[in-house]
Amino acid sequence: MKKILFASALAVAVLSCKENKFKNAAAVENAVDNTDSKLSSTRFSKGQNMLDAIYYEQIKNDESLKRLDKKIILLQEDSRKVKDLYKDILRKNDEYYSDAEYGAKTINDSILRKQLTNLVKESSDKYHGKTQKLKELTFQINRNNLSIYSYYIAFKIRKTLPEIEKYQNAHPLKTDSLEHFINKQNQLLNELKKLK
Repeated sequence: MKKILFASALAVAVLSCKENKFKNAAAVENAVDNTDSKLSSTRFSKGQNMLDAIYYEQIKNDESLKRLDKKIILLQEDSRKVKDLYKDILRKNDEYYSDAEYGAKTINDSILRKQLTNLVKESSDKYHGKTQKLKELTFQINRNNLSIYSYYIAFKIRKTLPEIEKYQNAHPLKTDSLEHFINKQNQLLNELKKLK
């Protein structure tokens, strides 16, 4: 008998949930106001995050900011190209010295092996002395890139904060529909608790 009563109560609960499905959908839709905002149409073109999406929406009609944005992007691309060029040169030299050192170690004649190992080491040390300035400059380029990126992100955040705050004000979160839904859940929970 208890099983039949429980099954009946469960069936009634499921049916009442289905009846309220359309009402609940409306309640969920009304959880936030559906006011028009720039942000509603601004979302993730080309995989953008929300910060970039809002920022690019804001600067699309501002030529000076578009120029600044383009300048920053081009500078980062040029930085990468310059570093890649020197990275390739350094890689080839490092690869040569590694191969030469390995080759010198394979020589059977111990005197000749020692001469060539020392010769390779001298040349390698001289080369590494020459590249020290290059490494310092590359380090400075990386540090400058990080500073530019940091200031750029800070600018984007300052520029977009007012827009997200406008969006929040235009879309106040209403809690009444959530509270109504919780009441329905509690009623059903109380009914289920009373079943024995």
